[in-house]
Amino acid sequence: MNNKGTIYILALAVFLIGTIEYIITGIIEMMAAELGVSTAEAGMLVTVFALAAAIAAPILIAATINVDRRKLLLLTFGIFIMSNGIMIFDLSYEAMLWIRIIQGASGGMTTVVAMAAATRLVQQEKRGNAIGIILMGLSSSLVLGVPIGTFFSEMFGWRMLFVVIGILSIVPLLIIYRKVPSIREQEKVTIGMQLSMLKNKAVLIALMMTLLYVGGYATLFTYITPFLQTSSSLSMTEISLILFLAGICSFIGSKLGGQLADAKGSKFTILLGLVLQGVTLLLFAVTGTHLILLILVLMIFMLATWSISPAQQLYLVTLAPRSPDIALSVNTSFIQFGFALGSGLGGLVISRASVMTLNWAGFAAVVVAFLLAILQFRGAGKRQVEASGQEIHVQ
Repeated sequence: MNNKGTIYILALAVFLIGTIEYIITGIIEMMAAELGVSTAEAGMLVTVFALAAAIAAPILIAATINVDRRKLLLLTFGIFIMSNGIMIFDLSYEAMLWIRIIQGASGGMTTVVAMAAATRLVQQEKRGNAIGIILMGLSSSLVLGVPIGTFFSEMFGWRMLFVVIGILSIVPLLIIYRKVPSIREQEKVTIGMQLSMLKNKAVLIALMMTLLYVGGYATLFTYITPFLQTSSSLSMTEISLILFLAGICSFIGSKLGGQLADAKGSKFTILLGLVLQGVTLLLFAVTGTHLILLILVLMIFMLATWSISPAQQLYLVTLAPRSPDIALSVNTSFIQFGFALGSGLGGLVISRASVMTLNWAGFAAVVVAFLLAILQFRGAGKRQVEASGQEIHVQ
C-alpha cells in the first residue's frame, strides 16, 4: 500500500469517528427511551462529545506535541475503539456521558493527528489535498454513517451499533500500525501559540461566526429525527433515507462551497451560505405537514450550511497567512463548540417548548453570525481602502 492508500485508511478511521459523533441525531429517541431520559437529556450525549473534542483534544495535543505522531495515533484511536466496546453493557445515563467524553477527546485527537500525519506522507504541494481526503472521511460520515447506522440500530439495537463500529475500527488501526512511519513534529506548537490567535480581532470575530453558524445548524439537526417524526408520520427506515439524502447534500455543499470560494471569493460564499441557511430555517415554520416541501427545504439547508465551511476555512487562512495550521486547528475547536452550543440550546428549547420551535432558535444564531460577517467584511474593506490611500500618499 502506497502513502495515498494509507491516507485513505486514515480517512476511514476519521469516517468511523464521525459516525460515532453524529449517529445520535438519528437514534436520539431510541436512546432516550432505553436510558429512561428525556430527548433533551439524550441530546447532551452530543454536547459532551463535542465539548470534549473542542476542549480536551487541543489541550492534550499541545501537551503531547513532542510525542511520536504514530504512537499517539495508535494510542488515541485504541482508546476510542475500547470506549465503543464498553457500550455493549447496560450502562446508566451518567456512565454514558462519561464514555461520550472519552470518545470526544480520543476521537478529536485522532482526527487532528490523522491530518498532521497525512501531510507528512505527501509532498508539500499536495498537503492540502491530503487534508481534504481526511475531511472527506468526516463529511462522508453524514452521507453514509448516520443513515446506515440509524437503519442498523432499528434492526439490531443502538448498543450493537457502537460495538460493530468498534470492531470495524480495528482494521484501520492495524493498517496504521503497519504502514504509518514514525513522525515527530519539527516545530513545537504550544497552547500559548493557539491562544495568541485570539488576540487578533478579525480572527476572533471569524471564529465567533463559525461558532454561531454551526450552532444554528446543530440546534435543529441534532434533533432532526423527532422534528421529522412530529412533522409527519415517518418510519425510521424512511427517516434513514431522508438522512442519507441530507448527507449527500452536505457532501455536495462542501464541494460546491470550495469551488465557489475559489471562483467568487470566500466572503461572497460565506454571506450567500448564511443567507440561504437563515431563509431555510424560516421556511421550516411554514412547511407544516407538506412532506415533499419539508424535504426540499432540508436539502437546501444542508447544502447552504456545508458550503460555508470550506469558504470559512479559506478566509481564516487569509487572516493568518503565517500560521494557517494553528488558525484551522482553533477553528476546528470552534466547530465542535458550535455543535455543543447547538445541541445544548436545542435541548433547552424542547425541554421548555416544542421540538417544532427549534428552527427559530437556530435562526437567531444564524442572524447574529450574518451580522458579524457584514461588520467583519465592511471593516476589512475600509482597512484596505485606508491602506491603499496611505500607499498613494507615500508615493
